[in-house]
Amino acid sequence: MAEEPNRWEDVYQSKDEAETSWYEDRPQVSLDLIAATGATIDAAIVDVGAGASRLVDCLLEQGFRRITVLDLSDTALAKARARLSDDVPVDWVMANVLDWQPSVHFDVWHDRAAFHFLTDAPDQDAYLRVMDQSLVPGGHAIIGTFAPDGPEKCSGLPVARYDATLLAERLGPGYRLIQSLMHDHVTPWGSVQRFHFGLFRKILSI
Repeated sequence: MAEEPNRWEDVYQSKDEAETSWYEDRPQVSLDLIAATGATIDAAIVDVGAGASRLVDCLLEQGFRRITVLDLSDTALAKARARLSDDVPVDWVMANVLDWQPSVHFDVWHDRAAFHFLTDAPDQDAYLRVMDQSLVPGGHAIIGTFAPDGPEKCSGLPVARYDATLLAERLGPGYRLIQSLMHDHVTPWGSVQRFHFGLFRKILSI
């Protein structure tokens, strides 16, 4: 099922940043995987389905200067923008990734917990087409989803759960798995959600 814009607007309008289950004060797993790509500060990085994530703050602290932050919720993007100065080198994009047509190509595609909301094959295919068209040859995709033993739903919506094998099969032969890890995310209220993160390198266009 495709993501629903109004649902996420409602979530971010009704909750503070730290009241969402996916909140992280510092997204260390994502930062470590971005570092593992070897990306330099000139690399073009997109955070897909970012919400109000603090990944952009951390990337700016590290000196990155070609950052795109994409989400369905304008409220979520506004909350992230409010933490930062007006002149930061960030392109804020409110769009549905399934029909997004970015004007630049990216060295790193990062997605923590957006792809797993796509439970229908046509939506997954649309997402992967956009990702493939957006990534430069040799670029990297970092995709975090609930693991097979993770939650079956998030915010009341069903999710597709993956491990390294399942995610590699879904991405297809154009992507080589570089690194895979399981991560136990602790929510602000202390429950544990098991995630799988996969780091892939684009070797062929699909």
